[in-house]
Amino acid sequence: MIRLNTSSLDCLWGYIHVQAYGLLWTCLQGKQEIQYSGYRRKRMGFLDDNYLLSSKTARNIFKKISDLPIIDPHNHADVKEIKENKNYPSPWQLFAATDHYVWSVLRKCGVDERYITGEAPPLEKWMKMAEVFPLIAGNPVYEWVHLDLKRHFGIEETLCEKTGKKIWDAISEKLALPENKPQEILKRIGVEVMCSTDDPVDILDNHTTVNQMMGRTIVRPTWRPDRIMKITAPNWREYLSKLECRFGSRCYSIKDLVEILKISHNYFAENGCRVSDHGVEVPYPAVTEEKDADRVFKKAIQGEAISPDEAYLFSDYLFGVMGELDAEKGWVFQLHIGAVRDTRKLLFERIGPDSGGDVSSHFLDILPPLVSFLNRFDSRLKVVLYCLDFSHQQTLATISRAFGQNIRLGAAWWFLDTPYSMKRQLHLIGTINLLSAFAGMVSDSRKILSYGSRFEMFRRVLSDVLGDMVEKGQMPEKVAEELAYRLSYKNPKEFFNL
Repeated sequence: MIRLNTSSLDCLWGYIHVQAYGLLWTCLQGKQEIQYSGYRRKRMGFLDDNYLLSSKTARNIFKKISDLPIIDPHNHADVKEIKENKNYPSPWQLFAATDHYVWSVLRKCGVDERYITGEAPPLEKWMKMAEVFPLIAGNPVYEWVHLDLKRHFGIEETLCEKTGKKIWDAISEKLALPENKPQEILKRIGVEVMCSTDDPVDILDNHTTVNQMMGRTIVRPTWRPDRIMKITAPNWREYLSKLECRFGSRCYSIKDLVEILKISHNYFAENGCRVSDHGVEVPYPAVTEEKDADRVFKKAIQGEAISPDEAYLFSDYLFGVMGELDAEKGWVFQLHIGAVRDTRKLLFERIGPDSGGDVSSHFLDILPPLVSFLNRFDSRLKVVLYCLDFSHQQTLATISRAFGQNIRLGAAWWFLDTPYSMKRQLHLIGTINLLSAFAGMVSDSRKILSYGSRFEMFRRVLSDVLGDMVEKGQMPEKVAEELAYRLSYKNPKEFFNL
């Protein structure tokens, strides 16, 4: 037994007191270091080098992938804007004028529509956004906008009422520079290829011109035929007339309609298209026979009322036709599941679709029809599955696993495009399916700056997930680095044939 005299005890207690006081002081200064699986890290500063990276291993992985070129298989780029290549007239136009993610959070903060999509001058809109922007913290919009301010304009101040005009002036001063034209922004971000979203009636001359101007194929079209599927929509017959005029042929039967769609599909293929995209609340099983769809089509073109059951037959038949067209050409069939569109009627009536009034729902039975569709095209068609409600992610992960290499899970979509949901999805894919079979990130954005900030956020989250697995002994760091490369670049490039 070791015996301590009074002097020794006094020294020991003094030492403990000093250490405790020092620890308390460090905590009060906000500089306490955290022991994390062998890596001592300081509390992260806002959007600093450690942003979303909770270990040294995660930082090392991110360094390997941060500068990889961007492959974006799904976005809503304004290709005409890229072709015209004009400087943006104001910070509002660049940061918020086309971004319904921004619009939604501004409405939630009580900003009047006049300052969102209305007639207020751009500076007034910007200042209203700045006024409420601190209230948006915790939403990814807050991080995306500040990432864009920092990466493109070197602005590290946070946007608020006090800094709004100063930041506006700083951006405005640089907007007129050649390096802030759309094509130069794409080069600076590192976009290798991006797939816009286009209607079958669209003329793709802008894509051709952009690719010629930039000296390579950077923008490819995506064939999105949703409008022809909506046979009960008020403007469906008007849209059918546009299709007929565009391709110089009248439709008297469903066969005629399919022929026009084939012509459009071929035209897109000739202009570099490799992907189609389809937005549905619930997938269609693709089992309807031609004669049943033809009966519904002929009623519709004669102006007769179409019941919900009849509309379903028509859409289901076309869904199968579109799958066959893609399978013949080796395209990827992107399927966005679960968006309940235009639920806020007042917003839809005043502004129109894609304005921020859509929601998700888990009360959708997606399994039986999706399995039917995938069985019809088993081993013949590449499919990427996206869903809007996280409760469907596990179902899609198991379906993807069951149907093999041609069926992939796509990126966390829309409301799930956040660090929290991306991390959950990656863990789910890794445990139920295979991380190495993930289709990769997409921006799904109308705003050109998003191709940088959204991909950076994803790559940081991916690096953190893989870094955590390395730290916990679940895989070697070298394997994690290879997975990061695959998911950030190799997989989307190869699977989408871009």
